[in-house]
Amino acid sequence: QSSIIMTKMTSEKGRRTMSLFLRSALCLALLFGPVEASPRARREALRQQKEQVEALRADGVDAVSNNAQSAAIRSYELRKKKTRGILRKREKSLASILFPGVSPEDYNANEAVPIYVDLVESRKTQVPFEFYDLPTCPEPPAERVRGFRKSLGNRLQGHNLMPSPFLIKANQPVSCTPLCSVTIGGKRLKWMRKLVERQYRVHLSLDQLPVLMRSKELNYAVRGYPVGFKAPPSYTGLKEDEFFLYNHLKFTISYREDPSEFEGIRIIGFDVHPVSIEHKLPEGSSFKAGGISTETEVTTCDAENEPINDPSTYLALRAGATGEDVEVIYSYDVNWEKTDVQWSDRWDVYLIGSPDDDIHYFAIVNSLMIVVFLTGAVATIMIRTLRKDIAGYNEMQTLEEAQEETGWKLVHGDVFRPPTNYPMVLAVATGTGTQIGLSFMLSLLCSMFKLLNPMKKGQTLTSVIILYVLCGSVAGYASSRVFKFADGSEWKKCTVLCATAFPGLLVSMFIVLNVFLGFAGAATHVSFVTILLIFLLWVFLSTPLVFVGSYLGFRAPKIEVPTKTNQIARIVPTQNFYSMLPWSALLGGILPFGSVCIELFFIMGALWLHQYYYVMSFLFAVILILAATCSTVSVVMCYLQLCGEDHRWWWKSFFNCASAGLYLFLYSLWFLSAKLQLAGILPKMVFLTYMSMISIAFSLFCGAVGFFSCFWFTKKIYGAVKVD
Repeated sequence: QSSIIMTKMTSEKGRRTMSLFLRSALCLALLFGPVEASPRARREALRQQKEQVEALRADGVDAVSNNAQSAAIRSYELRKKKTRGILRKREKSLASILFPGVSPEDYNANEAVPIYVDLVESRKTQVPFEFYDLPTCPEPPAERVRGFRKSLGNRLQGHNLMPSPFLIKANQPVSCTPLCSVTIGGKRLKWMRKLVERQYRVHLSLDQLPVLMRSKELNYAVRGYPVGFKAPPSYTGLKEDEFFLYNHLKFTISYREDPSEFEGIRIIGFDVHPVSIEHKLPEGSSFKAGGISTETEVTTCDAENEPINDPSTYLALRAGATGEDVEVIYSYDVNWEKTDVQWSDRWDVYLIGSPDDDIHYFAIVNSLMIVVFLTGAVATIMIRTLRKDIAGYNEMQTLEEAQEETGWKLVHGDVFRPPTNYPMVLAVATGTGTQIGLSFMLSLLCSMFKLLNPMKKGQTLTSVIILYVLCGSVAGYASSRVFKFADGSEWKKCTVLCATAFPGLLVSMFIVLNVFLGFAGAATHVSFVTILLIFLLWVFLSTPLVFVGSYLGFRAPKIEVPTKTNQIARIVPTQNFYSMLPWSALLGGILPFGSVCIELFFIMGALWLHQYYYVMSFLFAVILILAATCSTVSVVMCYLQLCGEDHRWWWKSFFNCASAGLYLFLYSLWFLSAKLQLAGILPKMVFLTYMSMISIAFSLFCGAVGFFSCFWFTKKIYGAVKVD
């Protein structure tokens, strides 16, 4: 049929019609964009891609190399991470997802390409050190490379990008070049052996790419390179373990060059292969610490002799027979390799092996099931039980019928009686929880709208602190409203506590930990200037905002409730054990914690296992589900409590959800024993201190949600009842 149509259009008029049709189609395509493929076409394309990847794997192609075949395998394995959108799926590159708005940097020939050093850290300890704390080459002059301005978050986390001693120019290979010479002895030698034993790794970056160690044979890639390695006696023949130092670095930099698209080259990959070698000087030359430079002749390091890992030439971290210091010569070489991998795909290798986004979807579905179940329970209470109870109570006509009533209406004269135990503490706790929740939600919204980049942890932490400070007025307003309803008169004391209690607790814990980190010489030790900056931020910005919110809250009218409070409190009958504290709190905290436990595993991995976490939209959905779970759990338990004629719901509504923080801390203890292999007391102290801070903040947020939900619930149901 198509051939018949084309035959008829061979005339001049047909050709003009066809030309006009093609031009119109082209204009429509340019105006509305390409038409999306049908689901059947997408499935077919995915099937062909899968067959291609299986064929590449059958040929022995790995997934970590910087070539087109390996990039195709990575693209297939990460296809779900690159797909964005819920209703309309769109495929994006990981570079645009992780670093939105960042454009590639082009380097001209012989242009300096700086390498920056970051922390030296280990998974077995949470006590990182700075690169120049190690016995290594000195820092280069400041005028050679540009520096980075450290944010408040970077200062608190200890991240301090500093220029490395390696001199590299674009597309210029460098043969083995000696850098410097140092001697290691005494306590420094013991410390270096401990770093090797605890598996510390050095982290470098080039063009914002972390350095990688790749193994094509084992098909893996890991960030950073180890300080050294430990060999057992079966390998060395000695009586005890021997420690060796990596003192030569073989850099491999992959680049892409395409004159039709851009000028110069673009960095695609940054790899390192560490080598342990005992360098030799020419005969007649003597070793001198600091006396070796790039111009010094070293027989084991020149254009003809490339260092390799040979057991006979390993550099042992062991003092001499008579106690001599270890003599170390540091060196490096650079090799440039051209690749066809696109700049937008250069981050793919860093996420190989990480869990798919499907697990996050399953976590959200699991949490949604909990919320649906609880929402159904609340709906049953509100629609069926409460409507029936309210209708029955409102139809009572005689005094005898009113005296025979049972259930939650009996406590209508006491349900809004202010708490007699620590009403100021309750007001401060609920106000602080409101401030924590609002600041965290605003931080997630900023990340979702690309105002924050979660990959830059220092920037993110700075934004969270600033947003928390700016939300101080919300805390002051919420706490003052609750305290005024409780007939509190010491509003200045309440305001000061709201401004100082939670931040003061965190700062006190942090300062105590900071003292121990200072004694250990850790990079995360915070200077006095940073602590002073936090104090000034607290005094001159956070506290005034809390006072402003508190002033507005106390000036506002007192919260109106639908029933009057009796002068004499009603006696509470004997309750079941599960409806009394602490048992009700232990039961109530299970579901809120269960709604976030799956996503919490990925967050803990990002915090303590140095993994990447960037799915802020999933985290935002999980926080909403957590708030809904806390609200529904609190309402259900409050209703059951009121049916038992117990009107003391104030503190119970707070603790029933705040106990989720206890489960979070217990979960962190399991994570410490099962997933982390921390060595030493100080690393465990660091972990427990920070997890205690997080658990307290989590408790305050959940407790505030539960309290305000119960307050709304009681006003709602008692407002629907006719009370004489």
